Amino acid sequence: MTREEYISKRQEMMNVAQQLVSEGKLEEFKAKKTEVEALDVQFEAEAKAQTELDALNAGVKVTSLENRSTLVIGRTIDSTINTVEGDDITNSKEYRKAFMDYVTQSKSMPSEFKNANANTKTTDVGEMIPETVLQRIIEKMESVGMILPLVTRTAIKGGVTVPTSSVKPTASWVAEGATSDKQKKTTGSITFAYHKLRCAVSVSLEVDEMALAVFETTLVNNVDEAMVKAIEQSILTGTGTGQPKGILKETVVAEQNVDIAADADITYDTLISAEAALPLAYEKDAIWFMTKKTFMAFVAMKDQVGQPIARVNYGINGKPERTLLGRNVILNDYMTSLGSTITEDTVVAFLFNPKDYILNTNFTMGIREYYDEETEDKIKKSVMLVDGKVVDKNSLVTVTKKNA
Repeated sequence: MTREEYISKRQEMMNVAQQLVSEGKLEEFKAKKTEVEALDVQFEAEAKAQTELDALNAGVKVTSLENRSTLVIGRTIDSTINTVEGDDITNSKEYRKAFMDYVTQSKSMPSEFKNANANTKTTDVGEMIPETVLQRIIEKMESVGMILPLVTRTAIKGGVTVPTSSVKPTASWVAEGATSDKQKKTTGSITFAYHKLRCAVSVSLEVDEMALAVFETTLVNNVDEAMVKAIEQSILTGTGTGQPKGILKETVVAEQNVDIAADADITYDTLISAEAALPLAYEKDAIWFMTKKTFMAFVAMKDQVGQPIARVNYGINGKPERTLLGRNVILNDYMTSLGSTITEDTVVAFLFNPKDYILNTNFTMGIREYYDEETEDKIKKSVMLVDGKVVDKNSLVTVTKKNA
């Protein structure tokens, strides 16, 4: 008897049993119940025999099914599960359903899922939680998503020229009845291009069909994280060719760069010089950008009266809030740290108002799934059309470590 035949026949018998109960024919119901139990015993015996035969053919040792499976009216427990060493009974659908009931409804675990031995060992405790629940995809953590929320976001059509003001008019005091000179408003412009950002991940058909939900979820999250990481990298160091132009690729306004000699360390005076180079009109929203290693070089540093210049506070959400001389610090992994091997003049920290950087998105990120007809692999793809530029670089002050 095949499994399909057994399930079909048993369902028919159960429907008849239900009808008998509804009609109050309890004696006939008991007879039908006996038939169902006999069918269950027959199928279990046939399934066990077939499994043992398959195992013998494969040369695999067969484990005992005693105290491992029980047939209960109204629920079919697959007697073929856990018949071969190496299989885990906690992976079965029945066990996972029973475990869910145990957690959510405080129902006892069925006896067939408990060890017959009354002595509980440390290994038995682990069996209570299904193996599939314990499984996780362990990956190296990366810091992303700290810069993207700070920049200005737009959705301007690619190729459109956007005017930017380069000079602000000035007001003048005049005598009664007099007038002032008319001033010409000078404007510049920037043009956003189409830069395609694409991330595609392929998994084989076999792996995808057997994959757990945690694998699928992690796969999609990885695609999104990769896209965000690429965008943030371009915001800081993008070349502008085939990708957005980064903040550090802009030419700094005269006298708004502070150099650190190749054989010198960063000092309190370095910060003072950078703050002095920041124009007063731009100091309100300017923040520091650097790596965590660079920031930690300031932590033990004090000013001339003994006050620490770097602080790490914890806000109401419990997350660290870092400041240098009262100005917020945003950490990232995209820049070079102090102490690293430097082969050319390198910016190790900079002040900038992130609102002065515009990230323009023509096509918003989305996940699309399709099959590769040649290999039957499933592809998860995410595509964006994005460009970015600094629209006002007057808030940019860089700290550069010299190579020589």
